[in-house]
Amino acid sequence: MVNGCPKGRAAAGLAALLFSFAAALPGAAQVSTANYVIGPKDLLEIKVQEIAELNVERRVQDDGSIDLPLLGQVTASGVSPMDLRDRITAMLTAKFVNQAYVTVNVKEYANRPILILGGVARPGALNVAGRWTLQQAILNAGGLAPGAGKKIAVLRTAENGLTDRLEIDSDELFVRLNPVWNIPIYPGDVVNVGTRQEVVIYFLGEFKTTGAVKVMSDEKLTLLRMVARVGGLTERASRGRLRIMRTDAEGKTVEIEASYSRILSGKDRDVLLMPDDVVVAKESLF
Repeated sequence: MVNGCPKGRAAAGLAALLFSFAAALPGAAQVSTANYVIGPKDLLEIKVQEIAELNVERRVQDDGSIDLPLLGQVTASGVSPMDLRDRITAMLTAKFVNQAYVTVNVKEYANRPILILGGVARPGALNVAGRWTLQQAILNAGGLAPGAGKKIAVLRTAENGLTDRLEIDSDELFVRLNPVWNIPIYPGDVVNVGTRQEVVIYFLGEFKTTGAVKVMSDEKLTLLRMVARVGGLTERASRGRLRIMRTDAEGKTVEIEASYSRILSGKDRDVLLMPDDVVVAKESLF
């Protein structure tokens, strides 16, 4: 397989897309124990090689402190695990030992939970424990709900406020089990699993099948696809002009004209249809 072939170009494009999603937001995409800012409700694992009774797990209190043997109340919120490690080391060497080997790990990022929305069994906030992938996050929310759609959106916000979005086909995760799309999930990420519902598009005039056509909302509802679904145009139809009647957000009717023949030949871009659109094909005058 070479990069010049379609399959090679597709793979290269996929790799570039995933890389850009991670690289565009270095502050968020590289969350780790080293640079994460500790906050209330985070669960910390603290180990001190020289003092066994300080090998403990502590939940950060609402006031930002943790209670440690020998040391009492220690402020943990607002600093990184490395900074907290240095703080504990300094307190120990000042009173108890000549040197101390201290480690601080975040076991649960409860201060920045991930949010799972949409078509899952138990939508809501989840505390990240360790390294999670997208598939793990969805399974921890109870898995895909019966009404889940095919689109999963992952939104990630960096420290500077910039947000990036990656859209993933759910079949890649749960049917084809493609590891490429099973991306890491970090504290603060928002995962929105799309939902699907039945919608209707109406076809009137010179179509081989007319009336209401029921489709699922997560299907690709383009004009060419939907005309093919109703069997195409009749021989009497005017292929140069189709009308699409649509109701906008203000309740007004908007009319969109489209040339079926030009779209079919690739001269015009295909038109994306919306639920409740009415597509009309008039009879040709010639």
